Amino acid sequence: MKCVKNKNAIWRGSDIDSGAAILTNTLRLKTNLNCQSCVATVKPFLDAESTISHWGVDTAAKDKILTVEGERVEQETVAAAVRKAGFHVIGQAEPLVAAVRSPAAPSVEPSVTYYPLFLLVAFLTGVVALVELRAGSVVWGRAMQNFMGGFFLTFSFFKLLDVRGFADSYRMYDVVARKIPAYGYVYPFIELLLGAAYIGGFQPFATNLATVVVMSISSIGVIQSLREKRKIRCACLGTVFNLPMSTVTLIEDTTMIAMAVAMLFVGSH
Repeated sequence: MKCVKNKNAIWRGSDIDSGAAILTNTLRLKTNLNCQSCVATVKPFLDAESTISHWGVDTAAKDKILTVEGERVEQETVAAAVRKAGFHVIGQAEPLVAAVRSPAAPSVEPSVTYYPLFLLVAFLTGVVALVELRAGSVVWGRAMQNFMGGFFLTFSFFKLLDVRGFADSYRMYDVVARKIPAYGYVYPFIELLLGAAYIGGFQPFATNLATVVVMSISSIGVIQSLREKRKIRCACLGTVFNLPMSTVTLIEDTTMIAMAVAMLFVGSH
Protein backbone atom coordinates (compact mmCIF):
# COMPACT_ATOMS: atom_id res chain seq x y z
CA MET A 1 0.00 0.00 0.00
CA LYS A 2 1.12 3.57 -0.49
CA CYS A 3 -0.05 7.02 0.49
CA VAL A 4 -0.51 9.70 -2.14
CA LYS A 5 -1.33 13.26 -1.28
CA ASN A 6 -3.56 15.22 -3.64
CA LYS A 7 -3.96 18.88 -2.71
CA ASN A 8 -5.46 18.73 0.80
CA ALA A 9 -6.33 15.05 0.64
CA ILE A 10 -4.39 11.98 1.65
CA TRP A 11 -5.26 8.96 -0.45
CA ARG A 12 -4.72 5.34 0.42
CA GLY A 13 -4.96 2.46 -2.01
CA SER A 14 -3.30 -0.15 -4.16
CA ASP A 15 -0.53 0.66 -6.56
CA ILE A 16 -1.90 1.51 -10.00
CA ASP A 17 -0.46 -0.65 -12.76
CA SER A 18 0.40 0.80 -16.17
CA GLY A 19 -1.61 3.96 -15.55
CA ALA A 20 -4.98 2.24 -15.99
CA ALA A 21 -8.02 4.04 -14.58
CA ILE A 22 -10.02 2.30 -11.82
CA LEU A 23 -13.83 2.42 -11.54
CA THR A 24 -15.10 2.46 -7.94
CA ASN A 25 -18.16 3.46 -5.95
CA THR A 26 -17.61 6.74 -4.14
CA LEU A 27 -19.00 8.38 -1.00
CA ARG A 28 -18.47 12.06 -0.22
CA LEU A 29 -19.19 12.84 3.43
CA LYS A 30 -19.19 15.94 5.60
CA THR A 31 -16.98 15.58 8.69
CA ASN A 32 -15.31 17.52 11.48
CA LEU A 33 -11.77 16.54 10.39
CA ASN A 34 -10.30 20.03 10.51
CA CYS A 35 -6.57 19.51 10.03
CA GLN A 36 -3.84 17.09 8.99
CA SER A 37 -3.46 15.92 12.59
CA CYS A 38 -7.11 14.85 12.52
CA VAL A 39 -6.48 13.03 9.25
CA ALA A 40 -3.44 11.29 10.74
CA THR A 41 -5.55 10.14 13.70
CA VAL A 42 -8.38 8.70 11.62
CA LYS A 43 -6.01 7.08 9.09
CA PRO A 44 -5.42 3.74 10.93
CA PHE A 45 -9.16 3.19 11.33
CA LEU A 46 -10.01 3.90 7.69
CA ASP A 47 -7.00 1.92 6.48
CA ALA A 48 -8.16 -1.09 8.51
CA GLU A 49 -11.60 -1.18 6.86
CA SER A 50 -11.49 -3.83 4.12
CA THR A 51 -14.32 -2.31 2.06
CA ILE A 52 -12.37 0.96 1.60
CA SER A 53 -9.85 0.93 -1.23
CA HIS A 54 -8.99 4.64 -1.30
CA TRP A 55 -9.92 7.65 0.80
CA GLY A 56 -9.06 11.32 1.20
CA VAL A 57 -9.99 14.42 3.22
CA ASP A 58 -10.22 17.95 1.86
CA THR A 59 -9.49 19.91 5.05
CA ALA A 60 -9.67 23.20 3.13
CA ALA A 61 -13.30 22.63 2.16
CA LYS A 62 -16.02 24.21 4.28
CA ASP A 63 -17.56 20.83 5.13
CA LYS A 64 -14.21 18.98 5.48
CA ILE A 65 -15.19 16.48 2.80
CA LEU A 66 -14.12 12.88 3.31
CA THR A 67 -14.09 11.04 -0.03
CA VAL A 68 -14.16 7.25 0.24
CA GLU A 69 -13.86 4.74 -2.59
CA GLY A 70 -14.67 1.03 -2.51
CA GLU A 71 -16.75 -1.63 -4.24
CA ARG A 72 -19.15 -2.23 -1.31
CA VAL A 73 -18.38 0.66 1.00
CA GLU A 74 -21.29 2.02 3.06
CA GLN A 75 -21.73 5.29 4.92
CA GLU A 76 -22.44 3.51 8.22
CA THR A 77 -19.15 1.63 7.96
CA VAL A 78 -17.19 4.80 7.28
CA ALA A 79 -18.99 6.69 10.07
CA ALA A 80 -18.15 3.92 12.55
CA ALA A 81 -14.45 4.00 11.61
CA VAL A 82 -14.33 7.80 11.94
CA ARG A 83 -16.16 7.63 15.27
CA LYS A 84 -13.56 5.22 16.66
CA ALA A 85 -10.95 7.93 16.06
CA GLY A 86 -13.00 10.45 18.04
CA PHE A 87 -14.51 12.35 15.10
CA HIS A 88 -17.87 12.39 13.32
CA VAL A 89 -19.45 12.04 9.91
CA ILE A 90 -22.07 14.79 9.77
CA GLY A 91 -23.82 13.79 6.56
CA GLN A 92 -23.50 13.37 2.81
CA ALA A 93 -22.05 15.99 0.50
CA GLU A 94 -23.06 15.72 -3.13
CA PRO A 95 -22.97 11.90 -3.21
CA LEU A 96 -21.61 10.39 -6.42
CA VAL A 97 -22.55 7.02 -7.90
CA ALA A 98 -19.16 6.33 -9.40
CA ALA A 99 -15.87 8.01 -10.08
CA VAL A 100 -12.89 7.32 -12.27
CA ARG A 101 -9.54 7.83 -10.60
CA SER A 102 -6.56 8.43 -12.81
CA PRO A 103 -2.97 7.83 -11.77
CA ALA A 104 -2.06 10.31 -9.05
CA ALA A 105 0.85 12.70 -9.09
CA PRO A 106 3.85 11.98 -6.85
CA SER A 107 3.43 12.81 -3.21
CA VAL A 108 4.53 16.27 -2.12
CA GLU A 109 4.83 16.75 1.61
CA PRO A 110 3.93 20.14 3.14
CA SER A 111 6.77 22.36 4.17
CA VAL A 112 7.95 21.46 7.66
CA THR A 113 10.19 23.98 9.34
CA TYR A 114 10.95 25.46 12.73
CA TYR A 115 11.87 28.82 11.18
CA PRO A 116 8.64 30.59 12.32
CA LEU A 117 9.21 29.43 15.89
CA PHE A 118 12.87 30.47 15.99
CA LEU A 119 12.05 33.80 14.33
CA LEU A 120 9.33 34.48 16.88
CA VAL A 121 11.64 33.74 19.81
CA ALA A 122 14.31 35.98 18.26
CA PHE A 123 11.80 38.83 17.90
CA LEU A 124 10.63 38.46 21.50
CA THR A 125 14.22 38.41 22.76
CA GLY A 126 15.02 41.52 20.72
CA VAL A 127 12.00 43.43 22.00
CA VAL A 128 12.80 42.55 25.61
CA ALA A 129 16.44 43.63 25.09
CA LEU A 130 15.31 46.99 23.70
CA VAL A 131 12.98 47.52 26.66
CA GLU A 132 15.83 46.82 29.10
CA LEU A 133 18.18 49.15 27.21
CA ARG A 134 15.62 51.93 27.33
CA ALA A 135 15.22 51.38 31.08
CA GLY A 136 18.95 52.06 31.47
CA SER A 137 19.82 48.78 33.18
CA VAL A 138 19.12 45.09 32.80
CA VAL A 139 16.88 43.66 35.51
CA TRP A 140 16.67 39.93 34.83
CA GLY A 141 13.43 39.41 36.72
CA ARG A 142 11.73 42.13 34.72
CA ALA A 143 13.24 40.87 31.48
CA MET A 144 11.98 37.32 32.06
CA GLN A 145 8.57 38.64 33.06
CA ASN A 146 8.27 40.67 29.84
CA PHE A 147 9.58 37.80 27.70
CA MET A 148 7.08 35.34 29.16
CA GLY A 149 4.27 37.85 28.77
CA GLY A 150 5.15 38.39 25.11
CA PHE A 151 5.54 34.65 24.61
CA PHE A 152 2.09 33.77 25.91
CA LEU A 153 0.34 36.69 24.17
CA THR A 154 1.92 35.85 20.81
CA PHE A 155 1.33 32.12 21.04
CA SER A 156 -2.29 32.63 22.12
CA PHE A 157 -2.79 34.92 19.12
CA PHE A 158 -1.86 32.18 16.65
CA LYS A 159 -4.03 29.64 18.47
CA LEU A 160 -7.02 31.99 18.49
CA LEU A 161 -6.86 32.31 14.69
CA ASP A 162 -8.32 28.79 14.52
CA VAL A 163 -9.46 27.69 17.96
CA ARG A 164 -11.27 24.61 16.71
CA GLY A 165 -8.34 23.47 14.60
CA PHE A 166 -5.97 24.00 17.52
CA ALA A 167 -8.24 22.08 19.90
CA ASP A 168 -8.40 19.12 17.51
CA SER A 169 -4.61 19.11 17.09
CA TYR A 170 -3.91 19.63 20.79
CA ARG A 171 -5.97 16.69 21.95
CA MET A 172 -3.82 14.43 19.80
CA TYR A 173 -1.15 14.57 22.51
CA ASP A 174 -2.20 16.62 25.54
CA VAL A 175 -3.20 14.40 28.47
CA VAL A 176 -5.97 16.72 29.67
CA ALA A 177 -7.42 17.72 26.27
CA ARG A 178 -7.53 14.04 25.30
CA LYS A 179 -9.93 13.29 28.19
CA ILE A 180 -11.64 16.69 28.32
CA PRO A 181 -11.86 18.08 24.73
CA ALA A 182 -13.20 21.42 26.03
CA TYR A 183 -9.77 22.08 27.57
CA GLY A 184 -8.35 22.48 24.06
CA TYR A 185 -10.79 25.32 23.42
CA VAL A 186 -9.99 26.98 26.76
CA TYR A 187 -6.19 26.66 26.55
CA PRO A 188 -5.59 29.63 24.16
CA PHE A 189 -7.46 31.88 26.59
CA ILE A 190 -5.38 30.53 29.50
CA GLU A 191 -2.26 31.61 27.61
CA LEU A 192 -3.87 34.96 26.84
CA LEU A 193 -4.58 35.56 30.53
CA LEU A 194 -1.09 34.47 31.57
CA GLY A 195 0.44 36.83 29.01
CA ALA A 196 -1.66 39.75 30.23
CA ALA A 197 -0.80 38.91 33.86
CA TYR A 198 2.95 38.90 33.15
CA ILE A 199 2.88 42.17 31.20
CA GLY A 200 0.62 43.82 33.77
CA GLY A 201 2.55 42.48 36.76
CA PHE A 202 -0.61 40.95 38.24
CA GLN A 203 -0.06 38.63 41.23
CA PRO A 204 3.45 37.44 40.19
CA PHE A 205 3.52 34.44 42.53
CA ALA A 206 0.13 33.11 41.40
CA THR A 207 0.97 33.79 37.74
CA ASN A 208 4.29 31.93 37.92
CA LEU A 209 2.75 29.04 39.83
CA ALA A 210 -0.04 28.74 37.25
CA THR A 211 2.58 28.73 34.48
CA VAL A 212 4.50 25.88 36.14
CA VAL A 213 1.31 23.81 36.44
CA VAL A 214 -0.01 24.50 32.92
CA MET A 215 3.31 23.98 31.13
CA SER A 216 4.15 20.87 33.18
CA ILE A 217 0.88 19.25 32.15
CA SER A 218 1.58 20.15 28.53
CA SER A 219 5.08 18.68 28.79
CA ILE A 220 3.73 15.31 29.93
CA GLY A 221 1.85 14.87 26.66
CA VAL A 222 4.88 15.98 24.64
CA ILE A 223 7.16 13.51 26.45
CA GLN A 224 4.70 10.66 25.88
CA SER A 225 4.46 11.47 22.17
CA LEU A 226 8.25 11.62 21.82
CA ARG A 227 8.70 8.30 23.65
CA GLU A 228 6.12 6.65 21.38
CA LYS A 229 7.80 8.28 18.35
CA ARG A 230 4.46 9.55 17.11
CA LYS A 231 4.66 11.69 13.97
CA ILE A 232 2.09 14.34 14.80
CA ARG A 233 1.77 18.06 14.45
CA CYS A 234 2.83 20.40 17.24
CA ALA A 235 0.00 22.80 18.07
CA CYS A 236 2.17 25.42 19.80
CA LEU A 237 1.59 27.94 16.98
CA GLY A 238 -1.92 26.74 16.25
CA THR A 239 -2.72 25.53 12.73
CA VAL A 240 -1.00 28.41 10.92
CA PHE A 241 2.36 26.65 10.64
CA ASN A 242 3.21 23.00 10.08
CA LEU A 243 5.52 22.32 13.03
CA PRO A 244 6.28 18.66 13.82
CA MET A 245 6.32 17.38 17.38
CA SER A 246 9.94 17.03 18.49
CA THR A 247 12.41 17.81 21.26
CA VAL A 248 12.13 21.48 20.22
CA THR A 249 8.59 21.47 21.61
CA LEU A 250 9.79 19.92 24.85
CA ILE A 251 12.60 22.48 25.15
CA GLU A 252 10.07 25.26 24.64
CA ASP A 253 7.84 23.95 27.45
CA THR A 254 10.64 23.17 29.90
CA THR A 255 12.27 26.57 29.32
CA MET A 256 9.05 28.33 30.31
CA ILE A 257 8.77 26.08 33.38
CA ALA A 258 12.37 26.86 34.38
CA MET A 259 11.84 30.61 33.99
CA ALA A 260 8.63 30.49 36.04
CA VAL A 261 10.33 28.45 38.78
CA ALA A 262 13.25 30.90 38.84
CA MET A 263 10.87 33.82 39.21
CA LEU A 264 9.04 32.05 42.02
CA PHE A 265 12.25 31.91 44.05
CA VAL A 266 13.96 35.09 42.89
CA GLY A 267 10.93 37.30 42.46
CA SER A 268 9.75 39.40 39.54
CA HIS A 269 12.11 42.28 40.19
